[in-house]
Amino acid sequence: MIWPGRALAFALLLPALLSLGLFVSDTLGLPVLALDLVVGLVAVADLATLIGAGAFRAERRCGTVSSLGEAQQVELSLLNLGRLGRIFRARDDVPEAFSADPAEFTVSVPARGHATLFYTLVPKRRGTYTFYRVDALVSSRLGFWQRAVSWPVETVVRVYPDIRQIGRYTVLARRDKLSTMGVRRTRRLGTDNEFERLRDYTEGDEPRHMDWRATARRRKLTVRAHQVNQSQRLIFLIDCGRMMAGDTGQGLSPLDHALNSMLMLAHIALIRGDQVGLLAFSDRVLAYVPPSGGAKRVKRLVHSVHNLFPELVESRYDRVFVELEKRCRKRSLVVLMTNLFDDVNAQIIGDHLANVVGRHLPLGVFLRDHDIFALADNVPNQGLGLYQGAAAAALLNWRERALSSLRTRGVMTLDLFPNELTAPLINQYLQIKARHLL
Repeated sequence: MIWPGRALAFALLLPALLSLGLFVSDTLGLPVLALDLVVGLVAVADLATLIGAGAFRAERRCGTVSSLGEAQQVELSLLNLGRLGRIFRARDDVPEAFSADPAEFTVSVPARGHATLFYTLVPKRRGTYTFYRVDALVSSRLGFWQRAVSWPVETVVRVYPDIRQIGRYTVLARRDKLSTMGVRRTRRLGTDNEFERLRDYTEGDEPRHMDWRATARRRKLTVRAHQVNQSQRLIFLIDCGRMMAGDTGQGLSPLDHALNSMLMLAHIALIRGDQVGLLAFSDRVLAYVPPSGGAKRVKRLVHSVHNLFPELVESRYDRVFVELEKRCRKRSLVVLMTNLFDDVNAQIIGDHLANVVGRHLPLGVFLRDHDIFALADNVPNQGLGLYQGAAAAALLNWRERALSSLRTRGVMTLDLFPNELTAPLINQYLQIKARHLL
């Protein structure tokens, strides 16, 4: 499409003002007509210089993998293959899930030359997104006309959950400063070591590991070497139903916080030699990652959940626990991340978690609602707010009773705000390992 530019409006302004003089004198009619004719001829001639998209090319260079909230730089290159320089107003086809700074450029591209533009792209939502084209308004030589053009430049960008926390954990672990993240040191109780072999005594070995019969037989001090039990299993059950929808601030849903904490704990478990798996569900199973170990497992988990969003449906806990029994028969730490809102929901969750006690070790992680706690904490003395505060307090009392009932049935629980989930979840896992509950 072609539009008039500002230059044409200014060019037409002079004959328009002169035409007002016709109310005073008829002698100005001919000069005004002549001036209109000149402006019209120049405008038509300038229109002939307006070229389309065929004389230009556009290229985009950016990373195809990004982390939620992590800024990256995008490079746009505009190539002018024509013999005349042009002025552009260009912008990239940025999906709504991103913010771009700056969002638009005004740039002059010389004849048979190119211009390079840079902008900062910040993803605000996980998922897979496609940048389809680069759009621009191309001005004619005198600027009397503008033409909208677009160049197809397709780029697929995958936005993963925030994995920068894994790098921060690694740095703090090396510096022995994990307490700054809220991760506590946990002393291992007893031992889950298994006998591996006999070896010669070396300075520093614990006397309780001495094998006196072997020492007498070999006539040299001998100790029993042990290996720590490894390859225990950790299975995450991630609720992607309506319970995990909403906005907890900065555009993050409770599901986003749950996924970030899950990836952090998965990284730590893999470091410790455990196997990690995942079942994401709503009214059906959305994603399944079988339990396995290895350094690359986190990448598999990240890729599996990056395109999962809360669905406004009732979650089918029966289906996910049936899948758990079919796919995972070895004893595992089963971490269910969800929420509680009513008696029916709490009863269903409690029954399914209690049913796996013995075969597995269940841990229910329930995410709090900031708004409900705020209503209960700030109760006015009168008015509608008084009733709202009372209702919120009653709901929180019911919630605590539901969690206490789960604990009496052998289910471990965590009740936390979404943005405070990571450190307590890690500490709970470390405590389970230290107490050899698996």
